[in-house]
Amino acid sequence: MTFSITTWNINSVRLRMPIVQQFVLKHRPDILCLQETKVANELFPYAPLRAMGFEHVIIHGQKGYHGVAIASRLPLTEDHRQDYCGVGDSRHISAVFERGGRRVRLHNFYVPAGGDEPDRTINPKFGHKLDFIEEMKRLKSTAEANTASILVGDLNIAPLEHDVWSHKQLLKIVSHTPVETEGLLEVMRLGGWEDLMRRHVPASEKLYTWWSYRAKDWAAADRGRRLDHIWSSPDLAPLLKRIEIFKEARGWEQPSDHVPVTAHFDL
Repeated sequence: MTFSITTWNINSVRLRMPIVQQFVLKHRPDILCLQETKVANELFPYAPLRAMGFEHVIIHGQKGYHGVAIASRLPLTEDHRQDYCGVGDSRHISAVFERGGRRVRLHNFYVPAGGDEPDRTINPKFGHKLDFIEEMKRLKSTAEANTASILVGDLNIAPLEHDVWSHKQLLKIVSHTPVETEGLLEVMRLGGWEDLMRRHVPASEKLYTWWSYRAKDWAAADRGRRLDHIWSSPDLAPLLKRIEIFKEARGWEQPSDHVPVTAHFDL
């Protein structure tokens, strides 16, 4: 059997529900993880997601900022929300689903962007991002007995040289500075996580999921970054069939600056 999971920073789920519907009706993922939903829990748009077959929806939102959601065709249990850095932001949600006789813990993250200046002494947002990544180092892919793990989300860091359009020009730009990239790679290493997006795509090949709104012609410039990620515990990695990055969604009407990324498993 095949199973698919999509991650997408939607940059306001209510504003962009038409393109969510456009994507889901064509590609039909089993689970859809959204970040930056930007809506308080009481105003979350459950109805259109349920109309698309996502009978199980769990959310962690706040008015106007941040927010994460998991919409699933499979039952979700044991949902949990971690308050990273203890500041009350809605940046993490997790739940357990079962598929192919396996129990899987799914984590959905929205890591802080970090502002514009990569110096925590003058930019508290950057300090917050570094503290968030430091706390993520405690998250183990094998933390629960008899439970595999998948981690998805907008992690706001492009960790490898070819995860950005120009490694040299972005070394002092937030999202690709050495302190961030080394930190995220340490999260992976300490947690025993597998980078699924690079499992079938060599590190020498360019790979992007985000293109700035500031570009006059984003497609022609193609100055992208891989800010969105899909990781798993080692036992799931061999079951990965392919990863799809839906670059065309960046050109849809009222798009997010991120595009959907889907992992397909033999599961």
